[in-house]
Amino acid sequence: MKTDGMTPEEREAALLDQLRRLLRGELSEGQVLRHLRREVLGMSQGAYAELVGISRRTLSDIERDAGHASMASMNRVFRPLGLKMGLLPRQPALLSRLVENADAP
Repeated sequence: MKTDGMTPEEREAALLDQLRRLLRGELSEGQVLRHLRREVLGMSQGAYAELVGISRRTLSDIERDAGHASMASMNRVFRPLGLKMGLLPRQPALLSRLVENADAP
């Protein structure tokens, strides 16, 4: 995998930035995936699709937030990035409280 000369710390910072933007509702899952695939991993859709074992068309649909990918497919595409799909509150206020108290027991 090509990482465009990014250090592990830079890759982690890019990942965290994208996740924060996702949680704030600024980006969709597909937009996050596309950015991380291209800018952090430096991979084409075809190469990444092959890596995760899905078709390039399915990956394209996920990145464009089109169609209805299965949870298994979503987990496959996010796994190389160290991520998995999960449950989050739909209400922005509740999500904000969750994120603010992430370190609380």
